[in-house]
Amino acid sequence: MTLRQRVGQLFSIGLQDDRFGPEEVSAMHRYHFGSVWFTQTTTGGVQGVGAVARAARSLATRTAAGRAGPFVAANQEGGLIQALQGPGFSTIPSAADQGTLSPARLRADAQVWGRELRAAGINLDFAPVLDVVPAADVASNQPIGVLHRGFGDDPETVTVHGLAFMRGMAAAGVTTVIKHFPGLGRVQGNTDLTAGVVDDVTGPQAPWLEPFRRAVRAGAPMVMVALATYTRIDPQRPAVFSPTVMDLLRRTYGFDGVIVSDDLGAAAAVAAVPPADRATMFLGAGGDLIVSKYVQIAVEMAQAVLARARSDPGFAALVDRAALHVLRAKQRAGLLHCRDRA
Repeated sequence: MTLRQRVGQLFSIGLQDDRFGPEEVSAMHRYHFGSVWFTQTTTGGVQGVGAVARAARSLATRTAAGRAGPFVAANQEGGLIQALQGPGFSTIPSAADQGTLSPARLRADAQVWGRELRAAGINLDFAPVLDVVPAADVASNQPIGVLHRGFGDDPETVTVHGLAFMRGMAAAGVTTVIKHFPGLGRVQGNTDLTAGVVDDVTGPQAPWLEPFRRAVRAGAPMVMVALATYTRIDPQRPAVFSPTVMDLLRRTYGFDGVIVSDDLGAAAAVAAVPPADRATMFLGAGGDLIVSKYVQIAVEMAQAVLARARSDPGFAALVDRAALHVLRAKQRAGLLHCRDRA
């Protein structure tokens, strides 16, 4: 792959209005963006989603060297956070309700939901949520508790149900993203809507990190890093820009998969950070896959990554390492279609 193609593999761009429009087509041609995601709730059903997914897959595969197919993703958690709806998609209960099921039942249900995603051309789910919100804080925890996105209020319940969801999706051929490391269970503000969200109680050994530790040991392929700041881990930087947080994942937990950013395109938590810096700081900290709701912001970030990689050999090595992480995940997902050069 050329440098531009390698950089392209580090991005998942949002599809405005859940369609593959001229702006996305142009950006894919110019910057070889390697993955896309549905950003809004759609009721078009499996057929409608499938048509968009096929268009994205065709273009992304053609513009990437080595015929690397794209991850086509959605937030398909359940309850209020179910992006893909309509004919062919089940109505998925909230994670709070999923947490009342037996793990065996949830795994079987998740496999059904995963098969529906695959029928629509979706191969990546930005789920499950492994954040643990204490029972007393559910009503005040805006990102998880208020939206019923947590499997339970204790680490064991969250762990066993999160693993059941992850394994059910894997059985259907859908890659999952555990999130939002190191957890949004001890904050109040929603980083999508609020800047300066801080967790001042979670340390590296916090017991409510157990769901993440066990999911990594169980082979979680991707981990999404939060946009909040964790003062007992790294008081200087939000987790998404923190080498200390990335090191906790890589060295302490032994994670060797893809580290994914939370949305760096539209989230209020990063609005004051120039797009160029969002991308280079995330990759410089050790991240791999940049998620951006807006394709325009993704273009600015890709331009910055390219410029930095061309002038800084050390940063270029980080780009190569991140691209390798993404391509290995694509290989495991059956998305690499290499051709014999003989």
